[in-house]
Amino acid sequence: MTTTSLLRPRGNPWSAFKNWITSTNNRFYVGWFGVLMIPTLLVATTCFVIAFIAAPPVDIDGIREPVTGSLLYGNNIITAAVVPSSNAIGLHFYPIWEASSLDEWLYNGGPYQLIIFHFLIGIYAYMGREWELSYRLGMRPWIAVAYS
Repeated sequence: MTTTSLLRPRGNPWSAFKNWITSTNNRFYVGWFGVLMIPTLLVATTCFVIAFIAAPPVDIDGIREPVTGSLLYGNNIITAAVVPSSNAIGLHFYPIWEASSLDEWLYNGGPYQLIIFHFLIGIYAYMGREWELSYRLGMRPWIAVAYS
C-alpha cells in the first residue's frame, strides 16, 4: 500500500488572515472594521451583563450615598440598571487604570463608562464595516453610512 501526503503550500500567515478578513465569499463578512467591532462589542456586552447582575452600589451624586442598581443588591429585572458614573469625577474619562483600586473604580461607576465607550466604538466600527462591505462589492459606499 502506498501512502501519499498532499501538503498544502504554506504561505505567509498574515496574508492568509488578510485574505480571510477581506473575503466577501464568507457567510459573515468580517472586514477590518469588524476586527475592531467584534471585540469592543463583546467587552461592552460582557461588562453590561456582569454589571446588571452583580455591580456594587455607585455614588452617583458624589455625596457618599451610593445607589444600587444590580440584581444581587435587591433590584428586580424591571428596576435593575447599570448606574451612571459619579458626579465626583464630572465629565472626565475614567478608565480602570486611573483609579487607585478596582473598588474605587466600581464605586465611582466606572463600568458605565466602559460600556458606553466600547459600545460607541463598536457602533462606529459597524458603520465602517457597512462602508467597507459595500466598497468591496462595488456599490456606492457612502449610502450605507448615510442611512445609518
